Amino acid sequence: IEAEVQRRKQLIHQSEERKAIISKCYKRKHPELYILQDSFLAPDFLEIVRYCTSPDAHLHGLLRYVKSFSDKRIYRLPVFTEEFCKAFVDELENFEQSDMPKGRPNTMNNYGVLLNELGMDEAFITPLREKYLRPITALLYPDLGGACLDSHKAFVVKYALHEDLDLSSHYDNAEVTLNVSLGKDFTEGNLYFGDFSQDPTPVPKYIEIEHVGAQGLLHRGGQIHGALPVASGERWNLIIWMRSSVVRNQLCPMCNKKPELVEAEGFGDGFTETLEGDAPETVNLCSLW
Repeated sequence: IEAEVQRRKQLIHQSEERKAIISKCYKRKHPELYILQDSFLAPDFLEIVRYCTSPDAHLHGLLRYVKSFSDKRIYRLPVFTEEFCKAFVDELENFEQSDMPKGRPNTMNNYGVLLNELGMDEAFITPLREKYLRPITALLYPDLGGACLDSHKAFVVKYALHEDLDLSSHYDNAEVTLNVSLGKDFTEGNLYFGDFSQDPTPVPKYIEIEHVGAQGLLHRGGQIHGALPVASGERWNLIIWMRSSVVRNQLCPMCNKKPELVEAEGFGDGFTETLEGDAPETVNLCSLW
């Protein structure tokens, strides 16, 4: 355990070092992708955002635009255009084939890319969360801080034969998660969802959901879920863990205790620490143990 604590203490510093090297040395294949444009987004997604930002928007009206699965508060919606997904995967493959240092998303995924290290946080993921996703999550997940998701961790995972085939049951270090299928061509590899982490049952009921290219699934971070093995091809997915410091400052979602904070670069794990009477300027602290 002590060795794992020491390893985690070094993660943030190592990530910052990789990010600096990538920023200086990596030659982007599609530099235009690093700044979010409306043209990257599916017209139906933009229509959903327009509805959610209208004065009369409400949950039942939003549910006309998205597909709901069972009673688990899992929703499918279009997100990107197919053209963007193809170009994005091409950029990710270009990075994978480069000699740049690479941090992996987590201990469960050995293949994939941390998008903050690639330089996509500031001008792509942050505006996507703030301008487009937060109006939607405000209606779908008001009890989870959906209206005040103020930080994130974004990464891409890759599944293929002879690499990562699947992902065992887990829940995310997030209040709300967006999982977008980017491609490429693959068979099987469906996602499955069980109970909410706080409400386990002796015999949990699982539902299985297929991936749809360029479309995303929104779900509660605490929803227990996993990925079944791919049978052929490659599957790339964009994962955005969205966090609300208002919620997690009260209780760490991973250990269900009041968080003990240490300083971190960037968003850290989404916790904040406020001085008396002051609002935090940035979300820059996290809990590692």
